[in-house]
Amino acid sequence: MDFPREKNGDGGIIISKLDDLLNWARLSAMWPMQFGLACCAIEMMAAWSSAYDIDRLGIIPRASPRQSDVIIISGTVTFKMADRIRRLYEQMPEPRYVISMGNCSNCGGPYWEQGYHVVKGVDRIIPVDIYIPGCPPRPEALIGAFMKLQEKIRNESLLAPVAVQKLLAKESPTLVAATPSVA
Repeated sequence: MDFPREKNGDGGIIISKLDDLLNWARLSAMWPMQFGLACCAIEMMAAWSSAYDIDRLGIIPRASPRQSDVIIISGTVTFKMADRIRRLYEQMPEPRYVISMGNCSNCGGPYWEQGYHVVKGVDRIIPVDIYIPGCPPRPEALIGAFMKLQEKIRNESLLAPVAVQKLLAKESPTLVAATPSVA
């Protein structure tokens, strides 16, 4: 049986940049690793409940750092946990992103003044991409943070020569200083 073929000029060809395709794939399937340390973890777990259903955005939680591209630090970070957080972050594949959830993980919360054991923010251990304020922040805030992270990923370029750009940025002030000024 031969199927009829239409010849109307629509070949079904899509032309786009490779960056756009890769970014769309990465932002449509983010796999966060939850790292609940305190009461903010309850709100993080609520974001995956049926009331908020964060899975509909393509955000599926993983338990392994080697399968995750986002880590959510939620709660008070102590110096005892700092080494473990750093180790989990280093085990994640590139590109990797960090969401700091709650005042305690952002800046130590109310505990860093009286406690010698609390880190003044997870950004002293690993680089943070998105901060979520609040004590504890609502699940809607976590959903908003993922939407901001998706926007950040959408504007990234994986094909840009980052090493060359860093090298040129370091050399450009010396080149400007070395050129004679015309008076």
